[in-house]
Order: sequence, then C-alpha cells, then structure tokens
Amino acid sequence: MKRTKCRSNAGATLIELIFSVVISLIVMLTAGTVVMSGNRAWQKSYDSATKQIKSDSLAASIAFGSMGRRANRLGYVVYEYDGEKLKPAKPKTTHPEEVVWGDAVEFRYWDVPLDSDDSHEVMDTTKIATAYALFYLDDDKLKVDYGPYPPGAAPKDGGPRNTSGVRTQVLAENVSVDGEYGAFSHTMLNGVGQGAVRINVVLTDPEDSEAIRVMTATLLRNMWPR
Repeated sequence: MKRTKCRSNAGATLIELIFSVVISLIVMLTAGTVVMSGNRAWQKSYDSATKQIKSDSLAASIAFGSMGRRANRLGYVVYEYDGEKLKPAKPKTTHPEEVVWGDAVEFRYWDVPLDSDDSHEVMDTTKIATAYALFYLDDDKLKVDYGPYPPGAAPKDGGPRNTSGVRTQVLAENVSVDGEYGAFSHTMLNGVGQGAVRINVVLTDPEDSEAIRVMTATLLRNMWPR
C-alpha cells in the first residue's frame, strides 16, 4: 500500500505571523515618531509664542502707542538721561530739520474726570495736562513713571528725575539700543517737535540669546491750547 504524504502549512503560517508582527511594529513606531515629532513641534511653537521677551515687546508697544495717542502734542519732551538727571534733547546741527534722539520721553496728558458741577460736563481746558508718563531706560530695563503734572518728570530746563508721588512700572527687561543712538527719537523743525515719537529698542532672551526689535511710532494728535 502506498503512503500519502501530508504537507503541513504550519511553517508558512508562522512566517506570515512574524511578518505581520514586524509590519505592525514598524507602523506603530512610525506613528509614535510622528506623534512625538508633532508634540515637540507644538511645544516648541508654544514656548516660542509665550516667551517673556515677546510678552514684554507687546506690552511695551501697546503702552507706548496708547499713551502717545492720549498726550498733548504741545507738551511732550524727549530727554537725554544719565540715570539721575533729565536734559531736553537738542538738535546737534544747525540744519532746520533734524532727527533728535534721546534716552527718555515724557508724554503729558489729561487724566481727570469731567467737571460734574458743569451742566455740560466738560474738561477744564485751561490746563495743558494733568498727568505725565515718562518712558526711559534704566540700565537694561525699559520703565515708565506715571505722575501728576505739574510738576512733571523734570524742571523745564532739565534736572533730577521726579520721584515724588510717582508710580513706576517695568515694561521690559534685557533691553538694549543700537550703538550711540537713544531709545527714542522725533523730528524737530526749527527747534519744534513735530509730534511723531519713535521707539527703537532690542529685547534679548538671556537663555538662548533670541532677540526681538521693538520699533514703532506714535502720533500725538491732541493740541491744546490752539
């Protein structure tokens, strides 16, 4: 009697199983790598967007711009500042039109309620300002002083920075300027400021040295008395 040989498929089935497991592991590893890469990219984007220097740059731009728009164009002053005394910045040449740089700028504005005793509730327009905001660099910090006007930030021809009744806010740290130029500038025509004040500073992250430049301008529209 002849024997019939039986062929077993067990070997082929085991190979297929191993192959399937390997393919599954590759797919899982690939998916895991993609997920981890996406998570790292998201975390990096989040960390970059929420860096302190970015928050500081936004705060500085908003504070500077909004205060300038409130200010009296006829009363602002750009100063040179040595850490103690403020001195009004003057043109360096005899040219009638010149960009003048300084280390500080004083905006004067109205910060009082309307006159409730007046039936029309109007502001006392005999005053050119009732408050001031002085933006200045103190070492590597960008600060702003808020105080009453008068007396303002300094005497008319310059002098010690006023600290009486003043509230000081630090807008940004690790701040620097380019070369010999100051943080603030405006254009003077025949010795008169034209009411567009610019800020140009650089904020640097101390951890990775990333730098952000804050460069914007504010236009003083209010003029009183006319």
